[in-house]
Amino acid sequence: MQDEYDTFILIADLHALNTHIDKTEELAKNIHGLMLGYLSVGLDPNKVTFCLQSQITGTTDLAYILSTLTQRSVLERQPALKEKLDQGVSDTLALYYYPVLMAADILAPRAHLVPVGKDQKAHVEFARDIAIKFNNLFGEVFPIPEPLIGEVPTLPGIDGQSKMGKSLNNAIFLTDSVEEVEKKVMSMYTDPNRIHADDPGKVEGNPVFIYLDAFGEESDQAQITKYKELYTKGQVGDIEVKKYLVKVLNNFLDPIRKRRAEFEKQPELVERILKEGTVKARIEAQKTLEAVKKAMKIDYYD
Repeated sequence: MQDEYDTFILIADLHALNTHIDKTEELAKNIHGLMLGYLSVGLDPNKVTFCLQSQITGTTDLAYILSTLTQRSVLERQPALKEKLDQGVSDTLALYYYPVLMAADILAPRAHLVPVGKDQKAHVEFARDIAIKFNNLFGEVFPIPEPLIGEVPTLPGIDGQSKMGKSLNNAIFLTDSVEEVEKKVMSMYTDPNRIHADDPGKVEGNPVFIYLDAFGEESDQAQITKYKELYTKGQVGDIEVKKYLVKVLNNFLDPIRKRRAEFEKQPELVERILKEGTVKARIEAQKTLEAVKKAMKIDYYD
């Protein structure tokens, strides 16, 4: 997508305060680590604008204006709220306000397209609704953003839970070593009803095969198809299939590890890329805020 669109990649450190307000000293390290991750997967700083949420002056101002168009009952019904509260996240105003700030993140650069996992689609729909409401009241200021859900909407956790997540401790990380990948894959949840290697197994919903479909190269497809056929007939064991998945995942991760190692040697470059992108994003957010205030006729001193 970086070759087709003017792309902004946001590091949402303000959102992180919902779960890390008592660990703010860790944010700088996490921000740097996230930048290393983005750069290591191949995002090109000459094509992509990386930006730090807390330093984009204007986004929080825009969020407040959007909040005046948002009913409390809408925020109370947000899908992720109950999940966060069940996970023990503090029941703060910021937690309820989360979708409004996310809408401001999307609308500040006047985004047309927002790549998200399917579990985040509701937040883009909220941003769409609030942009439409604003435009109907004050004129066409915001483009109406569309969600873009990838071919692999979400990955199941290695423990068989419906979603992989860092907080759930059921994820394979871009930073995992060859040995860590092997250890995690070999412990992966498969078909719980398959007791012996010669028992027929289910491919559908089986995390091992979901990962093979997601990460297998074209050259792997024949072998993956063969394993599916053998697995459903009880003619191949989980261990053999998992070993093949280890190979597939490490083939996927090796170039990422190599790029990350190169950027780790250049911390000043990584910091400069983020700073320069944040300046660009700040300018865009200010333009949007000025347009919003003008449309609302509250641009008194401009």
